[in-house]
Amino acid sequence: MTEQLPARKSLCRRRPRGLRLRLVVAFGLVAAVSTLSTGALTFREARTGILQQSQDTVIRLLRGRVGTLAPDLAFPPGRSTLASFATEVAQADPARKWRVLVAYHGLTATSRPRDSFPELSSTLRTAATTHTPTVFQRVTSHGHSSLVVGMPVVFAAAHGERVATGLTVFLTVPQSSEQAYVQALVAAVERAAVPALGLAVLFALLAARGVLRPVRELRLATRSIAEGRLDTRLAVHGSDELADLSHTFNETAAALEASVAELRRMEARARRFAADVSHELRTPLAAMAFVTDILDEDAAALDPDTAAAVRLISRETANLARLVEDLMEISRFDAGAAALHLDEVDLAELVRRTLISRAWQDAVDTLLRAPGALRGRVDPRRVDVIVANLVGNALRHGADPTRLSLREDLRPAPDGSDSTERWAVIEVRDGGPGVPEAVLPHVFDRFHKSDTARTRSEGSGLGLAITAENARLHGGTVRAANHPGGGALFTVELPLPTSEQEDRS
Repeated sequence: MTEQLPARKSLCRRRPRGLRLRLVVAFGLVAAVSTLSTGALTFREARTGILQQSQDTVIRLLRGRVGTLAPDLAFPPGRSTLASFATEVAQADPARKWRVLVAYHGLTATSRPRDSFPELSSTLRTAATTHTPTVFQRVTSHGHSSLVVGMPVVFAAAHGERVATGLTVFLTVPQSSEQAYVQALVAAVERAAVPALGLAVLFALLAARGVLRPVRELRLATRSIAEGRLDTRLAVHGSDELADLSHTFNETAAALEASVAELRRMEARARRFAADVSHELRTPLAAMAFVTDILDEDAAALDPDTAAAVRLISRETANLARLVEDLMEISRFDAGAAALHLDEVDLAELVRRTLISRAWQDAVDTLLRAPGALRGRVDPRRVDVIVANLVGNALRHGADPTRLSLREDLRPAPDGSDSTERWAVIEVRDGGPGVPEAVLPHVFDRFHKSDTARTRSEGSGLGLAITAENARLHGGTVRAANHPGGGALFTVELPLPTSEQEDRS
């Protein structure tokens, strides 16, 4: 069955960072710039429209009022006439906010007594009295804005020309209402910008989620592939670049699965072949070993050359038998058929029997616990193989002295409780030059040779690999290192569970 990762999953509960943060920031910046630009343009256009409408209204009213009143003036007008004219012009504003100044050849009058008309600049006065059409100017004083309008009074002559009368009307209108409208518009734009930015961030999160969901699924699928689940596939949606990436991943995963499956089939066939060959060789090797044992007994009666040949055949037959046994053992590990047969034993006595059975007791310096001081449940045969392989390796490839030590190590339980676990630690050290640093990571590989110039070794090349497998089968470890004082140091650590712990497990 092909494992399909769901197309939709909840967002990972992690702090936004990386690509997601960049997407959100990019969307936020674009939204902020768009909102501010739109708000600024809208404000400018609205402000211009409000002021323009107010200005046009004032000028239209002023022209209409002046056009109505000016024909009734008697020229040349006196001061009282000018004051009356200014008052009547100011009454055109229903709100009574107009302030009017009328000038005629240096004579002036205002709609309000003693009004100095400070808003009126000399520039505007000059522009309005030189036959210029209606002029205006916005003036801000003490935080208040006013519109100042200047308009000359002219009459139409009989032949169609316009004749200046010398009379000029100046008008000042406070624009407090327009200023309030503009301020309200600014506040409205500010209030609208905050929700707009919030919506932009929300849309950015949704867009980032849509973009990052396939990326996150790809990451999870890649991790699943790395963990060995080669049947992992991605659900492909749409036809964009991310869909193409998912499709490419599925094709790559399918090709990888097919390649790994073929490699596993080839490896299984190779292991099966090695196991079958080893099994088939056991019977003829047993017969050969029986014959060579008989020949060894009679070798002393043979001539020297024949005796040397017989001993060589006997030795190589024994090496071949050991290689076949090691291959059979490795095949059981590969097939998962290796099993532990635990027994309560005295570990120090077990190590002593290993050395004595191989006549190594005089060649190895031992530091062991007293009889009965260190007992544990282990597989005696496999611990014997571990010790024999390490000591034999030290005797063959190292130099004197060879030292073997056994001690007990108490460690805290991994579940965090106050209990402790018992571990047996076996160390084998030789007095040789040590293991080259480049070789250390490979000493437990099968058939690995530290000296590539050697065409064959004294052992099968599987001893240390079998040692590592036996240690792992116990739930322990084996390490190789160079001792600071010289020589190679191999350390085996084996857990020593009690019967109660085994029952709980």
